Amino acid sequence: MLNEPQPKYIELKINRDFGDIITDYFEFLKRNIKKFTNVFLSYNGIFLVGLLITSYLLVSGFIGLFTYEQNQFAPGVSDTDETYQIYLIAGGILFFLIFLIVAILNYSISSSYMILYDENEGQNFEKKEVWQHTKNQFGNIVVFIILLFFIYLGFIIVSAILAFIPLIGTLVQYVIQFFITAWLGVSFFCMLREKRSVTDALGEGWNLITASFWKSVGVNFILGILNGILFFILALPVFVIIFIYSYHLVSNNIGVAETILPTIVYTIGSSVLLIGMVYSQCLTQFVNGMLYFTLHEKTYNTFTRSKIEQIGQLEE
Repeated sequence: MLNEPQPKYIELKINRDFGDIITDYFEFLKRNIKKFTNVFLSYNGIFLVGLLITSYLLVSGFIGLFTYEQNQFAPGVSDTDETYQIYLIAGGILFFLIFLIVAILNYSISSSYMILYDENEGQNFEKKEVWQHTKNQFGNIVVFIILLFFIYLGFIIVSAILAFIPLIGTLVQYVIQFFITAWLGVSFFCMLREKRSVTDALGEGWNLITASFWKSVGVNFILGILNGILFFILALPVFVIIFIYSYHLVSNNIGVAETILPTIVYTIGSSVLLIGMVYSQCLTQFVNGMLYFTLHEKTYNTFTRSKIEQIGQLEE
């Protein structure tokens, strides 16, 4: 794999303006989508199977309860609603655990991938190195995620208060939301790339983001919308298939519990959507990776100084 022709390297350590961040993000995505997808599937295989099982439990529970509510007074219908409730509860718990693990895993893997891309000046690294880089800071990652929950809990409380303020409260809420997304994403890169402690990384991320507040918020807002549109376009065939199949069931008066096919269709459809959500999370962290390298270079000029020093050495 390392002997294959590599796509042209995109230098990440550049002080970009707003438009260049967006342009270079999509250029980076275009050139790395194939290799990163391979990394994503390699380390998420067992969890993707878990999401499939979770979808089956949730779909079976919903279909079972829906059918039971419609037919509970019909002759010969047994009291089986508790079984469907167990499906829903088990599916919900399993979904929460798997989605939490997958979120942490991919938040880390996408960051490690981008850091290794920078260190190797391209894709000249193996996928096992991505996992090794992530594993080396597993302790810090766990602590970071725990603090992340408390930070978002505070955000939820603030959002509830702002909800009582018409219009302005909503705007402020979105600004805070995208600021937190940028702050945590950039801080995570500080922790992984610079080997900082969790609190030190959060402090450094705060300094970098607040120094370019509106650029950071704006980049996450615009690319968040664009990534959302991209996800919608990719998920559109799934929505269309589910809609057409549901319309077929209703128009032909077919009960969803009469055959196993509706369960299969809805299970596969929901699984694909969940996997798409996880993958889009990785793309969001690439956004903050591009932002991190930009803000770091703007603040410290490390890449620019190294190039000046190289020119000076050549002239000597």
